[in-house]
Amino acid sequence: MSIPKDHPRYKSLMVREQLAEAVEKGLVNPTGLISHGRGEAFDYLMGERTLPPSLEAEKVAAAYLLRAKRPLVCVNGNAAALDAKNLIKLSESIPAPLEINIFHRTEERMELLISYMESQGCKEVLGRVPEERIPGLNHDRALCSKTLYDCDTILVPIEDGDRAEALVRMGKVVISIDINPISRTSKTATVPISDELTRALENIIRFIDELRGDEKEIDRIISSYDSDRNRKELLKEISSYLESSC
Repeated sequence: MSIPKDHPRYKSLMVREQLAEAVEKGLVNPTGLISHGRGEAFDYLMGERTLPPSLEAEKVAAAYLLRAKRPLVCVNGNAAALDAKNLIKLSESIPAPLEINIFHRTEERMELLISYMESQGCKEVLGRVPEERIPGLNHDRALCSKTLYDCDTILVPIEDGDRAEALVRMGKVVISIDINPISRTSKTATVPISDELTRALENIIRFIDELRGDEKEIDRIISSYDSDRNRKELLKEISSYLESSC
């Protein structure tokens, strides 16, 4: 489909086309389109921009990832299709291994996603051969590598709520990127980031570069963060934006 660059919804329409192509290739399950549409609706409510509380959470995420001893970036089909390049850049910047983990799991789809991430420049993608199970989950998202099982900090874009809860129960620092601030994932994660995926990833990468080596500032950022306060401030920002749009 040819979309003129001066179309007011150009970026959004291009992303939709990108996801539709990913469905045709088998990278994204068709139900992933519903998930994306729901997220896009929340982005409208935010004015399609990074709100101040989201930016704070992205800085906190960078601090936690730098502080981690065993960090990991976990990727599902939608995330891979939406922004593989920045996911890889983030994993290299931390540095941290990258693992594929999906709900609608088949060997063929896992191979497609792993091969796709490798084609985008990822040197090693975990997840092909499951070695462990996340306790408390009775579906295929429980399957994981030993690296994921043992990690202390995990970044999970577009995450299922029950898996986020299970990861928190394991004692992990869970950093979610879920544009819905009232989802189960956002309510559960140690650091919930409510922002569009690419904006969030680019901000986290920038903050990692800024904070690297500044242990005092990393400590200050982590100790002063309150996820409940942050989410409440975000909801106030959304409400103010909606009122000003009337």
